[in-house]
Amino acid sequence: MITKEKVLEALSNVEEPDLGKDLVTLNMVKDIEINGNKVTFTVVLTTPACPLKEMIKNACVNAIIHLVSKDAEVEVKMTANVSSNRKDGKSLLPNVKNIIMVASGKGGVGKSTVAANLALALAQDGAKVGLMDADIYGPSVPIMFGVRGERPMMVNVEGKGMIVPMEKFGIKFMSIGLLVDEKQAIVWRGPMASSALKQFVSDVHWEELDYLIIDMPPGTGDIHLTLVQTVPVTGAVIVTTPQDVALADAKKGISMFNSPQIRVPVIGLVENMAYFTPAELPENKYYIFGKEGGKRLAEELEIPFLGQIPLVQSIREGGDEGVPAVMGNDAVTRQAFSDFAAATARSISMRNANMEPTKIVEIVV
Repeated sequence: MITKEKVLEALSNVEEPDLGKDLVTLNMVKDIEINGNKVTFTVVLTTPACPLKEMIKNACVNAIIHLVSKDAEVEVKMTANVSSNRKDGKSLLPNVKNIIMVASGKGGVGKSTVAANLALALAQDGAKVGLMDADIYGPSVPIMFGVRGERPMMVNVEGKGMIVPMEKFGIKFMSIGLLVDEKQAIVWRGPMASSALKQFVSDVHWEELDYLIIDMPPGTGDIHLTLVQTVPVTGAVIVTTPQDVALADAKKGISMFNSPQIRVPVIGLVENMAYFTPAELPENKYYIFGKEGGKRLAEELEIPFLGQIPLVQSIREGGDEGVPAVMGNDAVTRQAFSDFAAATARSISMRNANMEPTKIVEIVV
Protein backbone atom coordinates (compact mmCIF):
# COMPACT_ATOMS: atom_id res chain seq x y z
CA MET A 1 0.00 0.00 0.00
CA ILE A 2 1.34 3.42 -1.02
CA THR A 3 1.41 5.95 1.82
CA LYS A 4 2.50 9.55 2.17
CA GLU A 5 5.24 8.47 4.58
CA LYS A 6 6.67 6.02 2.02
CA VAL A 7 6.59 8.69 -0.68
CA LEU A 8 8.47 11.16 1.52
CA GLU A 9 10.98 8.50 2.50
CA ALA A 10 11.62 7.71 -1.16
CA LEU A 11 11.96 11.37 -2.11
CA SER A 12 14.45 11.90 0.71
CA ASN A 13 16.85 10.03 -1.60
CA VAL A 14 16.49 12.64 -4.36
CA GLU A 15 19.13 15.35 -4.02
CA GLU A 16 18.92 18.90 -5.32
CA PRO A 17 22.29 18.86 -7.15
CA ASP A 18 23.20 22.51 -6.62
CA LEU A 19 22.18 22.78 -2.98
CA GLY A 20 23.60 19.39 -1.97
CA LYS A 21 20.62 18.30 0.16
CA ASP A 22 17.58 16.12 -0.49
CA LEU A 23 14.20 17.55 -1.55
CA VAL A 24 12.46 16.61 1.71
CA THR A 25 15.07 18.26 3.93
CA LEU A 26 14.88 21.37 1.75
CA ASN A 27 11.07 21.37 2.13
CA MET A 28 10.64 21.35 -1.64
CA VAL A 29 7.95 18.62 -1.76
CA LYS A 30 4.35 19.84 -1.40
CA ASP A 31 0.75 18.65 -1.85
CA ILE A 32 1.21 14.88 -1.88
CA GLU A 33 -1.97 13.11 -3.01
CA ILE A 34 -2.45 9.34 -3.21
CA ASN A 35 -5.33 7.64 -4.99
CA GLY A 36 -4.74 3.89 -5.26
CA ASN A 37 -1.61 3.53 -7.38
CA LYS A 38 -1.68 7.13 -8.53
CA VAL A 39 0.80 9.43 -6.74
CA THR A 40 0.73 13.19 -7.34
CA PHE A 41 2.94 15.82 -5.72
CA THR A 42 4.55 19.19 -6.41
CA VAL A 43 8.26 20.03 -6.34
CA VAL A 44 8.92 23.70 -5.56
CA LEU A 45 12.16 24.80 -7.22
CA THR A 46 14.25 27.81 -6.13
CA THR A 47 13.90 29.43 -9.57
CA PRO A 48 11.64 28.87 -12.61
CA ALA A 49 14.78 29.05 -14.76
CA CYS A 50 16.28 25.95 -13.11
CA PRO A 51 18.22 24.10 -15.85
CA LEU A 52 18.00 20.81 -13.92
CA LYS A 53 14.22 20.61 -13.55
CA GLU A 54 13.79 17.66 -15.94
CA MET A 55 16.58 15.73 -14.23
CA ILE A 56 14.99 16.34 -10.80
CA LYS A 57 11.55 15.35 -12.12
CA ASN A 58 12.86 12.08 -13.58
CA ALA A 59 14.73 11.30 -10.35
CA CYS A 60 11.49 11.74 -8.38
CA VAL A 61 9.58 9.36 -10.66
CA ASN A 62 12.34 6.75 -10.46
CA ALA A 63 12.51 7.02 -6.65
CA ILE A 64 8.77 6.30 -6.27
CA ILE A 65 8.78 3.39 -8.73
CA HIS A 66 11.91 1.72 -7.34
CA LEU A 67 11.47 2.44 -3.62
CA VAL A 68 7.68 2.51 -3.15
CA SER A 69 5.87 0.55 -5.85
CA LYS A 70 6.73 -0.55 -9.36
CA ASP A 71 3.03 -0.17 -10.21
CA ALA A 72 2.88 3.47 -9.15
CA GLU A 73 1.58 6.06 -11.62
CA VAL A 74 3.60 9.15 -10.76
CA GLU A 75 2.66 12.71 -11.68
CA VAL A 76 5.19 15.36 -10.67
CA LYS A 77 4.16 19.00 -10.91
CA MET A 78 7.04 21.45 -11.10
CA THR A 79 6.65 25.00 -9.79
CA ALA A 80 9.01 27.59 -8.36
CA ASN A 81 9.33 30.02 -5.48
CA VAL A 82 12.42 32.12 -6.19
CA SER A 83 14.81 31.99 -3.26
CA SER A 84 16.05 35.06 -1.42
CA ASN A 85 18.47 35.62 1.42
CA ARG A 86 17.81 39.24 2.41
CA LYS A 87 18.47 40.22 6.01
CA ASP A 88 18.55 43.99 5.68
CA GLY A 89 15.29 45.16 7.28
CA LYS A 90 13.82 45.67 3.81
CA SER A 91 13.28 49.39 4.16
CA LEU A 92 13.99 49.82 0.42
CA LEU A 93 12.62 47.60 -2.35
CA PRO A 94 10.96 45.36 0.27
CA ASN A 95 9.24 43.15 -2.31
CA VAL A 96 12.32 42.50 -4.46
CA LYS A 97 13.86 39.11 -3.71
CA ASN A 98 17.16 39.44 -5.60
CA ILE A 99 19.05 42.53 -6.78
CA ILE A 100 21.63 41.71 -9.46
CA MET A 101 24.22 44.18 -10.77
CA VAL A 102 25.38 43.60 -14.36
CA ALA A 103 28.80 45.24 -14.57
CA SER A 104 31.90 45.42 -16.73
CA GLY A 105 35.40 46.74 -16.26
CA LYS A 106 35.22 48.76 -19.49
CA GLY A 107 32.71 50.05 -22.00
CA GLY A 108 31.95 48.50 -25.37
CA VAL A 109 31.60 44.89 -24.23
CA GLY A 110 27.82 44.74 -24.69
CA LYS A 111 26.89 45.01 -21.03
CA SER A 112 23.53 46.71 -21.64
CA THR A 113 22.61 44.15 -24.29
CA VAL A 114 23.46 41.33 -21.90
CA ALA A 115 21.53 42.93 -19.01
CA ALA A 116 18.39 43.50 -21.10
CA ASN A 117 18.37 40.02 -22.58
CA LEU A 118 19.12 38.40 -19.20
CA ALA A 119 16.05 40.13 -17.77
CA LEU A 120 13.88 39.02 -20.68
CA ALA A 121 15.14 35.43 -20.63
CA LEU A 122 14.44 35.12 -16.89
CA ALA A 123 10.93 36.49 -17.45
CA GLN A 124 10.28 33.99 -20.24
CA ASP A 125 10.94 31.22 -17.74
CA GLY A 126 8.19 32.60 -15.52
CA ALA A 127 10.01 34.93 -13.12
CA LYS A 128 8.85 38.45 -12.22
CA VAL A 129 11.66 40.68 -13.47
CA GLY A 130 12.57 44.36 -13.46
CA LEU A 131 15.39 46.12 -15.34
CA MET A 132 16.91 49.31 -13.95
CA ASP A 133 19.17 51.29 -16.28
CA ALA A 134 21.74 52.75 -13.88
CA ASP A 135 24.09 53.76 -16.69
CA ILE A 136 23.28 57.39 -15.90
CA TYR A 137 25.58 58.99 -18.50
CA GLY A 138 24.81 56.60 -21.35
CA PRO A 139 21.30 55.15 -20.94
CA SER A 140 20.43 52.72 -23.73
CA VAL A 141 17.29 50.95 -22.48
CA PRO A 142 14.85 53.38 -24.23
CA ILE A 143 16.43 52.55 -27.60
CA MET A 144 16.68 48.81 -26.94
CA PHE A 145 13.00 48.60 -25.94
CA GLY A 146 11.70 50.94 -28.63
CA VAL A 147 10.28 53.56 -26.24
CA ARG A 148 12.32 56.64 -27.18
CA GLY A 149 10.46 59.82 -26.36
CA GLU A 150 7.93 58.11 -24.09
CA ARG A 151 7.49 59.16 -20.47
CA PRO A 152 6.51 57.04 -17.45
CA MET A 153 3.32 57.64 -15.46
CA MET A 154 3.07 58.72 -11.83
CA VAL A 155 1.02 57.04 -9.10
CA ASN A 156 0.16 57.92 -5.51
CA VAL A 157 1.40 55.27 -3.06
CA GLU A 158 0.48 55.89 0.58
CA GLY A 159 0.53 59.65 0.04
CA LYS A 160 3.80 59.69 -1.91
CA GLY A 161 4.07 60.35 -5.64
CA MET A 162 6.01 57.54 -7.30
CA ILE A 163 7.13 56.76 -10.85
CA VAL A 164 5.52 53.73 -12.49
CA PRO A 165 8.12 51.71 -14.40
CA MET A 166 7.29 51.04 -18.03
CA GLU A 167 6.38 47.52 -19.12
CA LYS A 168 7.16 45.67 -22.33
CA PHE A 169 7.92 42.08 -23.32
CA GLY A 170 6.82 40.90 -19.86
CA ILE A 171 9.25 42.91 -17.73
CA LYS A 172 9.24 46.28 -15.95
CA PHE A 173 12.01 48.76 -16.73
CA MET A 174 13.17 52.24 -15.84
CA SER A 175 15.90 54.49 -17.24
CA ILE A 176 17.07 58.07 -16.81
CA GLY A 177 16.67 58.21 -20.59
CA LEU A 178 12.89 58.14 -20.05
CA LEU A 179 13.04 61.31 -17.97
CA VAL A 180 15.39 63.58 -19.95
CA ASP A 181 15.64 64.81 -23.53
CA GLU A 182 17.80 62.27 -25.37
CA LYS A 183 19.37 65.07 -27.44
CA GLN A 184 20.81 66.65 -24.29
CA ALA A 185 24.01 65.35 -22.71
CA ILE A 186 23.70 64.48 -19.02
CA VAL A 187 26.45 66.64 -17.49
CA TRP A 188 26.37 65.77 -13.82
CA ARG A 189 29.00 65.58 -11.13
CA GLY A 190 29.26 62.31 -9.21
CA PRO A 191 26.99 63.32 -6.29
CA MET A 192 24.20 64.34 -8.70
CA ALA A 193 24.38 61.02 -10.53
CA SER A 194 24.40 59.16 -7.23
CA SER A 195 21.34 61.11 -6.08
CA ALA A 196 19.49 60.21 -9.29
CA LEU A 197 20.29 56.54 -8.74
CA LYS A 198 18.94 56.67 -5.18
CA GLN A 199 15.70 58.12 -6.56
CA PHE A 200 15.41 55.19 -8.96
CA VAL A 201 15.41 52.97 -5.89
CA SER A 202 13.18 54.98 -3.56
CA ASP A 203 10.82 56.79 -5.96
CA VAL A 204 10.02 54.07 -8.52
CA HIS A 205 7.10 51.76 -7.73
CA TRP A 206 8.73 48.41 -8.58
CA GLU A 207 6.25 46.26 -6.60
CA GLU A 208 6.94 42.50 -6.30
CA LEU A 209 9.93 41.13 -8.25
CA ASP A 210 11.92 37.91 -8.19
CA TYR A 211 14.90 39.61 -9.85
CA LEU A 212 15.79 43.28 -10.32
CA ILE A 213 18.55 43.42 -12.95
CA ILE A 214 20.60 46.63 -12.76
CA ASP A 215 22.59 47.71 -15.80
CA MET A 216 25.60 49.48 -14.28
CA PRO A 217 27.91 52.06 -15.91
CA PRO A 218 31.25 50.68 -17.13
CA GLY A 219 34.24 50.76 -14.83
CA THR A 220 34.36 51.09 -11.05
CA GLY A 221 33.17 54.29 -9.47
CA ASP A 222 30.62 56.40 -7.60
CA ILE A 223 27.52 54.70 -8.97
CA HIS A 224 28.73 51.24 -7.92
CA LEU A 225 29.56 52.40 -4.40
CA THR A 226 26.28 54.28 -4.07
CA LEU A 227 24.23 51.26 -5.10
CA VAL A 228 25.84 48.75 -2.72
CA GLN A 229 25.48 51.30 0.11
CA THR A 230 21.80 51.91 -0.72
CA VAL A 231 20.29 48.48 -1.39
CA PRO A 232 21.25 44.89 -0.50
CA VAL A 233 22.86 43.57 -3.68
CA THR A 234 22.53 39.79 -4.04
CA GLY A 235 25.46 39.60 -6.40
CA ALA A 236 27.14 40.82 -9.59
CA VAL A 237 27.32 39.40 -13.09
CA ILE A 238 30.50 40.46 -14.91
CA VAL A 239 30.45 40.92 -18.68
CA THR A 240 33.61 40.68 -20.76
CA THR A 241 34.77 39.97 -24.28
CA PRO A 242 37.54 37.43 -24.99
CA GLN A 243 40.49 39.74 -25.73
CA ASP A 244 43.17 40.47 -23.16
CA VAL A 245 42.47 44.21 -22.80
CA ALA A 246 38.83 43.50 -21.85
CA LEU A 247 39.82 40.66 -19.52
CA ALA A 248 42.27 42.89 -17.65
CA ASP A 249 39.47 45.38 -16.95
CA ALA A 250 37.01 42.63 -16.06
CA LYS A 251 39.50 41.39 -13.49
CA LYS A 252 39.55 44.87 -11.92
CA GLY A 253 35.77 44.85 -11.71
CA ILE A 254 35.77 41.47 -10.01
CA SER A 255 38.47 42.71 -7.63
CA MET A 256 36.26 45.65 -6.65
CA PHE A 257 33.34 43.39 -5.69
CA ASN A 258 35.68 41.04 -3.80
CA SER A 259 37.41 43.85 -1.89
CA PRO A 260 37.15 43.72 1.92
CA GLN A 261 35.14 46.97 2.05
CA ILE A 262 32.45 45.80 -0.40
CA ARG A 263 32.30 41.98 -0.44
CA VAL A 264 29.44 41.58 -2.90
CA PRO A 265 29.40 38.00 -4.27
CA VAL A 266 30.25 37.59 -7.95
CA ILE A 267 27.45 35.45 -9.37
CA GLY A 268 29.59 34.67 -12.39
CA LEU A 269 31.16 35.87 -15.61
CA VAL A 270 29.67 35.80 -19.11
CA GLU A 271 31.71 36.11 -22.29
CA ASN A 272 30.00 38.32 -24.87
CA MET A 273 30.99 38.44 -28.56
CA ALA A 274 32.63 35.08 -27.92
CA TYR A 275 32.61 34.07 -31.58
CA PHE A 276 31.13 35.20 -34.89
CA THR A 277 28.53 33.03 -36.55
CA PRO A 278 27.31 34.15 -40.00
CA ALA A 279 23.57 33.73 -40.59
CA GLU A 280 24.24 31.67 -43.74
CA LEU A 281 26.68 29.37 -41.88
CA PRO A 282 25.03 28.83 -38.47
CA GLU A 283 27.29 25.91 -37.57
CA ASN A 284 30.51 27.87 -38.08
CA LYS A 285 32.33 29.75 -35.31
CA TYR A 286 35.00 32.37 -35.98
CA TYR A 287 36.88 33.56 -32.89
CA ILE A 288 37.52 37.15 -33.96
CA PHE A 289 38.50 38.49 -30.52
CA GLY A 290 40.31 35.39 -29.28
CA LYS A 291 39.02 32.08 -27.99
CA GLU A 292 37.54 31.44 -24.52
CA GLY A 293 39.38 34.24 -22.73
CA GLY A 294 36.43 34.75 -20.40
CA LYS A 295 36.21 31.08 -19.61
CA ARG A 296 39.90 30.96 -18.69
CA LEU A 297 39.53 34.05 -16.47
CA ALA A 298 36.57 32.51 -14.64
CA GLU A 299 38.59 29.34 -14.01
CA GLU A 300 41.61 31.38 -12.87
CA LEU A 301 39.55 33.40 -10.36
CA GLU A 302 37.38 30.41 -9.38
CA ILE A 303 34.06 32.06 -10.17
CA PRO A 304 31.16 30.49 -12.12
CA PHE A 305 31.35 30.74 -15.91
CA LEU A 306 27.83 31.58 -17.07
CA GLY A 307 28.23 31.03 -20.79
CA GLN A 308 29.13 32.50 -24.15
CA ILE A 309 27.06 34.90 -26.24
CA PRO A 310 27.89 34.89 -29.97
CA LEU A 311 28.60 37.96 -32.11
CA VAL A 312 25.55 37.82 -34.36
CA GLN A 313 24.17 40.56 -36.60
CA SER A 314 20.63 40.01 -35.31
CA ILE A 315 21.66 41.02 -31.76
CA ARG A 316 22.79 44.44 -32.99
CA GLU A 317 19.77 44.84 -35.28
CA GLY A 318 17.34 43.87 -32.52
CA GLY A 319 18.85 46.37 -30.08
CA ASP A 320 18.63 49.17 -32.65
CA GLU A 321 15.07 48.31 -33.67
CA GLY A 322 13.71 48.05 -30.13
CA VAL A 323 13.28 44.27 -30.15
CA PRO A 324 16.00 42.62 -28.00
CA ALA A 325 17.53 39.40 -29.25
CA VAL A 326 15.60 37.13 -26.86
CA MET A 327 12.39 38.34 -28.51
CA GLY A 328 13.77 37.92 -32.05
CA ASN A 329 13.77 35.10 -34.58
CA ASP A 330 17.40 33.94 -34.36
CA ALA A 331 17.22 30.55 -32.61
CA VAL A 332 20.97 30.36 -31.92
CA THR A 333 20.97 33.71 -30.13
CA ARG A 334 17.80 32.98 -28.16
CA GLN A 335 19.25 29.68 -26.97
CA ALA A 336 22.55 31.31 -25.94
CA PHE A 337 20.74 33.87 -23.77
CA SER A 338 18.36 31.23 -22.40
CA ASP A 339 21.29 29.03 -21.33
CA PHE A 340 23.04 32.06 -19.80
CA ALA A 341 19.91 33.04 -17.85
CA ALA A 342 19.47 29.49 -16.54
CA ALA A 343 23.10 29.39 -15.39
CA THR A 344 22.69 32.79 -13.72
CA ALA A 345 19.50 31.76 -11.89
CA ARG A 346 21.22 28.58 -10.76
CA SER A 347 24.21 30.51 -9.43
CA ILE A 348 21.91 32.96 -7.59
CA SER A 349 20.10 30.06 -5.90
CA MET A 350 23.42 28.57 -4.81
CA ARG A 351 24.57 31.95 -3.51
CA ASN A 352 21.39 32.31 -1.43
CA ALA A 353 21.74 28.80 -0.01
CA ASN A 354 25.44 28.79 0.78
CA MET A 355 26.62 32.34 1.49
CA GLU A 356 26.04 35.02 4.12
CA PRO A 357 22.70 36.86 4.04
CA THR A 358 22.42 39.78 1.65
CA LYS A 359 22.74 43.16 3.33
CA ILE A 360 23.58 46.75 2.59
CA VAL A 361 27.33 47.46 2.48
CA GLU A 362 28.69 49.81 5.14
CA ILE A 363 31.93 51.34 3.95
CA VAL A 364 34.06 52.83 6.69
CA VAL A 365 36.63 55.32 5.42
